[in-house]
Amino acid sequence: MTTAFWYSQLIKPSWVPPSWLFGPVWTVLYTIIALTYGTIFYKIIKGQLPRTLATPLILNLAFNLAFTPLQFGLRNNYLAAIDIILVLVTLIYSLRAVYSHLKWAALLNIPYLLWVTFATFLQLTITWLNR
Repeated sequence: MTTAFWYSQLIKPSWVPPSWLFGPVWTVLYTIIALTYGTIFYKIIKGQLPRTLATPLILNLAFNLAFTPLQFGLRNNYLAAIDIILVLVTLIYSLRAVYSHLKWAALLNIPYLLWVTFATFLQLTITWLNR
């Protein structure tokens, strides 16, 4: 069974976005992430920002990158649900930590925060519906 077929067979809520929307949304979000996180890491390396800011960013990136293999590789809704919660928590932690140092970088990530919040509710709903 292909991944696309497997996902198409899951019970999903009526408010799930169309599949074609995910690619463009993530393209914009990864551009924002690359710009802001890249700037923050650059400033950390240059000693202009505290190294402690790297931890929540690295965790957020790791959990973000783990979602697709968990959801679509392992086809495990439960692990994907736990992971997306961790993406949301580490994103909130990251934005709070960054805000006092680079307000613009935190604010530019608001679309990422909104999408991950939505994605968290979506994944939790899909997990619940397919338990």
